[in-house]
Amino acid sequence: MEKTGVVQETKWGIDATHSEIGFKVRHMMISNVKGTFRKFDASIYTTAKDFTTASVDLWIDAASISTGDEKRDEHLKGEDFLDVQKYKQITFSSNTIGKPDHESNQELWGELTIRDITKNIKLNIRFGGTATDPWGNEKAGFTVTGKINRSDWGLVWNTAIETGGLMVGNEISITCEIELVNHVKNTGTMKLEA
Repeated sequence: MEKTGVVQETKWGIDATHSEIGFKVRHMMISNVKGTFRKFDASIYTTAKDFTTASVDLWIDAASISTGDEKRDEHLKGEDFLDVQKYKQITFSSNTIGKPDHESNQELWGELTIRDITKNIKLNIRFGGTATDPWGNEKAGFTVTGKINRSDWGLVWNTAIETGGLMVGNEISITCEIELVNHVKNTGTMKLEA
């Protein structure tokens, strides 16, 4: 067998203390309610440090949802919404990622699974750059945004309000601030050909 070169593969993980997975939804047609998921992790691999080659597998603890109101959070965890006793995780697995434009914006397509229903979605990513922290850890930053319709995942609970319209909007806006940490520096696998 003839050695043809070394393919560098970099493994990245989420620095949870410097990351946030957030969302907002219209409430009573007049304002937005915001929330976050407090427990999440991901396995991300890139060829060298080229994020256009990224393979992303993200999982979120559905029961970690938090909107700042305990009663509302319990409702969101129940059968009307996430049903966290039956469906423990929300997951996302990437399919394709586009080339960045002149402002470092990219499109990320992948499969989002909620309540065992999987749909293909598009997310918008803005790359913030890389830096090394005081302890020698290489970091990369991203802002991730997108919009989904909750009814696509069977999240259809609602109630009418006296002034007309519905209590909860159908469109969910996703906003995430993600800081990745390079877990494996200069790890290479040999690419061999006969």
